[in-house]
Amino acid sequence: MVPPLTNPLAEGVHSLEVDGLALRYHVHGTGPVCVVHPGGPGIAWEYLRAPELERSLTVVYLEPTGTGGSDRLATHPHGYTRDLYSRHLTALIDHLAVGRVHLLGHSHGGFVAQYHAMHRPDQLAGVVLYESAPGNGPEFGEEMIRKAGEFAARQAGRPDVQSVMDAFAAIPAISDDEAMVAAAKGVLPAYVADYWADTPRWSRLQEALQATYISGLGGNGAPDLFDDRDALRALTVPALVVVGRHDVVCGVRWAQELHELLPASRLLLLEHSGHFGHLEEPENFAQEIASFVAAGSNAATIPSWIDNKISSYRPC
Repeated sequence: MVPPLTNPLAEGVHSLEVDGLALRYHVHGTGPVCVVHPGGPGIAWEYLRAPELERSLTVVYLEPTGTGGSDRLATHPHGYTRDLYSRHLTALIDHLAVGRVHLLGHSHGGFVAQYHAMHRPDQLAGVVLYESAPGNGPEFGEEMIRKAGEFAARQAGRPDVQSVMDAFAAIPAISDDEAMVAAAKGVLPAYVADYWADTPRWSRLQEALQATYISGLGGNGAPDLFDDRDALRALTVPALVVVGRHDVVCGVRWAQELHELLPASRLLLLEHSGHFGHLEEPENFAQEIASFVAAGSNAATIPSWIDNKISSYRPC
């Protein structure tokens, strides 16, 4: 376990114990607190580091159970459900002892963040659903296949396109950490708006990716499937829905649906991004997140989210 720092929000690496498991988290920046939950499940947190955001916010990057320096469940690679991740977020936010925080979840982390907002709204001043979706059933998988096909058609003639599509096809057979890392690296060119416009930059990210295989099955062996549509209609936590125009995983279709479902939301469309807007359009991303957090940190502005919902895209 990482030696504890006296201040739970001091710059650096921290650890706390939850349910007998060590959870590691990292604190960077200064300003209102924003807790960040990465995606996957199983992708190591480092890809989500956003230095531009840290200029105006205290960003708390969680290493979810089963990844990086946090402990694995005894049932690993099974049992990593949204309920489990939410219980660990509850413990982390209580540990920070600053009252309500903003919560940002990316990709699968967005699934977790919306679950947490539905079940623990008392802990949140706002939630950022960054490349999320209202459900993860068969239609979600079908949409991803369709968008991957669009990527292949758009990039036809590129020498690596077939290997990217092969990596997508291999995802259902993943059963260990090595295969998980290989798949994450293999599909990455489809996850940015234009990998080949700056291949050296994106290949560095590709090589740096680390991941843990997490099955997506609960402790009872059943898939952790969900459809949040009904519950999201009743969510009053202010929400910012963020999506890249070219995302193949949690694309515009899902972001628009989330925005339409949520009573108090804004929709931010990053026109020149895929799945990694914090890296593809870092200044726009950071400015919009910081503005959202600043508004939510001032209680006097919160009714405007409910009474004056912005119903159109806000492209950057």
